[in-house]
Amino acid sequence: MASSTHRGRLFVIAAPSGAGKTSLVKALLQHKPELHVSISYTTRKMRPTEVDGREYHFISVADFQQLVDQGLLLEYAQVFDNHYGTGRRPVETELARGNNVVLEIDWQGAQQVRRALPECVTIFILPPSRQSLEERLRNRRTDSEEVIARRLRDAVGDMSHWNEFDYVVVNDDFEKAINDLVSIIEGRGEHLSADRPELQGLLTDLLA
Repeated sequence: MASSTHRGRLFVIAAPSGAGKTSLVKALLQHKPELHVSISYTTRKMRPTEVDGREYHFISVADFQQLVDQGLLLEYAQVFDNHYGTGRRPVETELARGNNVVLEIDWQGAQQVRRALPECVTIFILPPSRQSLEERLRNRRTDSEEVIARRLRDAVGDMSHWNEFDYVVVNDDFEKAINDLVSIIEGRGEHLSADRPELQGLLTDLLA
């Protein structure tokens, strides 16, 4: 049993839509199975490949609002037309047990978590180019052209918040990106800090 003085660490991973965050987090858990992932609440419809309680807790707008009103969410945000949020109690429980927890959320949620738990470690994932971001959104084949265009516009807005994070991982080579995440989790990620100069050229392209 973890000692009461050893508190777990909270890792917050955010990214624009289409940067490959979900696939990376899934692979990260295979490399680091001791990590606990907090399952978010959402009001969006469940996709055919999803299972309630695995990808998300799928709930109604009314139930979501109740969680907000009762202060039971660590963070919450509206993304497109849907609400997403992280339960406060499950995260606090795991951290108190000495377990490291991963939150897979957006930049708005990350801001709220940083305010509530300033000791958290925040990681932002970037695509390697604008073109690759658009290709990934199209390859999902779940969205209309109109939705893809909106997601691209919103992705640029999301990426403008990269410098609010402690670390930035570029998802160009998938295996390298996984290794980068593992380095950060293990406390070896100094070379991946968000303020490293070599990110500037990529960000000029992404935010143009």
